[in-house]
Amino acid sequence: MTPVVQLDRTGCGLASVAALAGRKYAAVKQTAAGLGIEATDPQLWGDTRHVRRLLSHFGLRAGKETAFISWATLPPLALLAIKWHRAATGPAWHWVVFVRDATGGYVLDPKRALRTNRRTDFGRMKPKWFIRVAKK
Repeated sequence: MTPVVQLDRTGCGLASVAALAGRKYAAVKQTAAGLGIEATDPQLWGDTRHVRRLLSHFGLRAGKETAFISWATLPPLALLAIKWHRAATGPAWHWVVFVRDATGGYVLDPKRALRTNRRTDFGRMKPKWFIRVAKK
């Protein structure tokens, strides 16, 4: 799976959906706008509704929010909420994608400032919860 870099401050959800759907960031952003989801909406990292709508639009099924226990217990494909904190508007987090395939497990982090967007430094990431993702 290929990482997609976020181009907007609140675009980690859009970039994560783009990676999962195999699309470019601009295409997912345009689709989101057509669904009434703006890339600048802080709800993208403080609520799951927008990301769930986008996943469904691209033929992906999202499971329920599940508390993170360990990296070993994650499903093969998941959206992870990391950097969870309470902002002035309520809960907020950074979306990343967890992938487990034949090469092992890794995280696709859409943050633009990273040297590499494919991460295996699991000890540095502190997931709060995850959403299992599967094709419909």
